[in-house]
Amino acid sequence: MLHVPVLRAGAPYRSEERIVLRAVGTREGVAEVSQANPGLIARDLSAAPAHRRALQALTVRELLEVCRRAAVEFASAALPLDAAEGTTQSPDDFVRLQSATTGMPDTLCRANMEKVRFVLAEMERVLGGLTRGLDLRALDRGFIEQDGRTVSYLGQADALGAILPSNSPGVHSLWIPAIALKIPLVLKPGREEPWTPLRIAQALIAAGCPREALGFYPTDHGGATQILLGCERSMFFGDASTVEAWRGEHRVQLHGPGFSKVVLGPDAVDDWRRHLGMMETSIAENGGRSCVNASGVWVPAHGREIAEALGERLARIEALPLGHRQAALAAFPDPAVAHRVSSYIDDLLRAGGAEDVTARHRGRGRVVEVDGCTFLLPTLIFCEDPEHPLCRTELLFPFAAVVEAPRERLLEAMGPTLVVSAVTDDPDFRAALVTSRNVERLNLGALPTSRVSWDQPHEGNLFEHLYRRRAFQAEATSAA
Repeated sequence: MLHVPVLRAGAPYRSEERIVLRAVGTREGVAEVSQANPGLIARDLSAAPAHRRALQALTVRELLEVCRRAAVEFASAALPLDAAEGTTQSPDDFVRLQSATTGMPDTLCRANMEKVRFVLAEMERVLGGLTRGLDLRALDRGFIEQDGRTVSYLGQADALGAILPSNSPGVHSLWIPAIALKIPLVLKPGREEPWTPLRIAQALIAAGCPREALGFYPTDHGGATQILLGCERSMFFGDASTVEAWRGEHRVQLHGPGFSKVVLGPDAVDDWRRHLGMMETSIAENGGRSCVNASGVWVPAHGREIAEALGERLARIEALPLGHRQAALAAFPDPAVAHRVSSYIDDLLRAGGAEDVTARHRGRGRVVEVDGCTFLLPTLIFCEDPEHPLCRTELLFPFAAVVEAPRERLLEAMGPTLVVSAVTDDPDFRAALVTSRNVERLNLGALPTSRVSWDQPHEGNLFEHLYRRRAFQAEATSAA
């Protein structure tokens, strides 16, 4: 059986404690994954200052070149899986293993692989967006003269911890810039998806990144807590209940449910048919598994008509074998979870005030089994009341609610939102959207919520999380 190691300062380590990853559907063993205990993690974190010095020895320009080379390695090379055992992983092996343990079809695995490759290849552009055009030599020297003023930034961490999910490999693109920003990584992968962070780490090492800057620690909740406590800055991906305990902790950047939404303004809602394709893409792209997928369509009128038309479109999406070229839905690694999610939806529907519109069009139940794997079929709800709990629900498959609310209450009623795609030319409505503190990312126009511009911040700015600007003055002779 394949072995997935811990990486301690980039070196593979086989732990006495290992778990077995099993294939979705067959439950056959795929790989043993070594587990890092909290004591081992704490021991390794004590060396973080030395690991950071290894990165600081390179210029940002050199690290950008490392990222460009890593993009090629990640996408096309046979990279070490466990260098100590001499096992390697080709890109096709990567897709096969990722699909087997996460239930994501090959099509989505390859699409997310391209997202990671793109960010590595375009790292200079990404950093330009995160730093708002800062001359990156400031991170080499500690200060720089730019636009007639002295600018200085101070690093806030010797390592960035990242508690990672299993649901959508594309999110790993969010922590990769730390390397180019000269901050080492301490990665805790999702249980079913160690493959992407490990492959990124190996691609960076193959491209010339100091291996000390890369730690990879499959672990349990205790180990995750140790990373969050031991790193001066961290990113934490999880569901609402998991991340809530860390809310208000400035050292931890939280990435929970997005509750992203499509909004049609009062001037655009009569022309709603033009935008059905954008709505469908927002809900269903990437199997509906991302925080940027729309979980709501909010409109001031025509709610039921929109729900009927959109529900009919979503009901055409079928569950297909994971290797099928047109597969668009991911299977659930644990079939019991799929059944519990479906029961949760049905319980809330029975309370009244909402209707599963897709149920009439799909002609069968929401939970289906294909090729031994369990899927949830796309589900669209029409909610008569903007306070109904299904209006505030986000689930790991294409699920959304169409909600009708008066224009004057619309933005307040929809609540906090990671991404809003708003179709409107109404100046007052646009102004309200632009100034709304409930909206993290705003797309004005018929842009799917799932369309991400990687050179702009996503749910917080990583550069501002890792660095703070400080006052800096120097006499001309000493600055020269």
